[in-house]
Amino acid sequence: LPAGLSQWFPALEVLDVSGTGLTEMGAELLSLPCLHTLLAKNNRLGGPGSLPKGLGQAPLARSLRVLNLSGNRFADVPPMLLRLRGLRSLSLGGNRLHSIPPDIQELCSLEFLYLGGNFITSIPPELAKLPSLKYLVLCDNKIQSIPPQLAQLHSLRSLSLHNNLLTYLPREILNLVHLEELSLRGNPLVVRFVRDLTYNPPSLQELAGRTVKTRNVPYAPSDLPETLVRYLSLASNCPNPKCGGVYFDSCVRQIKFVDFCGKYRLPLMHYLCSPECSSPFSSASQSSTSQSESDSEDEASVAAHRMQKVLLG
Repeated sequence: LPAGLSQWFPALEVLDVSGTGLTEMGAELLSLPCLHTLLAKNNRLGGPGSLPKGLGQAPLARSLRVLNLSGNRFADVPPMLLRLRGLRSLSLGGNRLHSIPPDIQELCSLEFLYLGGNFITSIPPELAKLPSLKYLVLCDNKIQSIPPQLAQLHSLRSLSLHNNLLTYLPREILNLVHLEELSLRGNPLVVRFVRDLTYNPPSLQELAGRTVKTRNVPYAPSDLPETLVRYLSLASNCPNPKCGGVYFDSCVRQIKFVDFCGKYRLPLMHYLCSPECSSPFSSASQSSTSQSESDSEDEASVAAHRMQKVLLG
């Protein structure tokens, strides 16, 4: 950046230096107290010193609202960017990122996050702690699964996951009550039901715990060691309403397709308490679907009206 920039334009609010071949942005940037939009796309930023030291402490850290560094050479999200607490839009698409730092949760004002076109393999659960996030773009990466915590993004309206390595979605995605657009094309989503993917038989402790919970055996904290009381509190209810069972560590991972918008069927991951829950409950159900499958589709129909667009092709 040219020297004296802050002297020439002390009230500068928008700065666009995209496509100029920049390899670094100097300290002059820190002297622009009114800057709220910085566009530096398609440059050669990403090496040591490409961003000025003190960026996270400068007045810019409070004024900056939009930052676009897409099309550069960043291999990691610069830690100083995570101190820009007033940031509402951050774009780092088309870089060389392999991960999303858990400290991304520090950007509590963020509404738009673009990380498409990188080499990201996983999504940290901390990403779900962005209360204002409305648009999340993670397309064209190498993501294999979506953490169920993402359902905590209650403000999310658009989620772009196309061209990744997803084979299923967590069933918790149904809790994204404001989601209007979900892009999934270009993923190896499973094309048929997969039953009994994994199942480790429950331990004796789990069998005992299941009996206590399902039969409502009364107990008081003084009756059991503290570790067992804590263990019993971790019981998860089987999502099959016809079952009424619980599980602790041992469960059946099962992919179920559910209908969205009356047109698309999305594969969601369910966790059932035993293989019996994934089997037909009666001869009538054997001709079509299992009871748990029907339950899954009924569950999805409740949320179907929320989703305005599901992009699979």
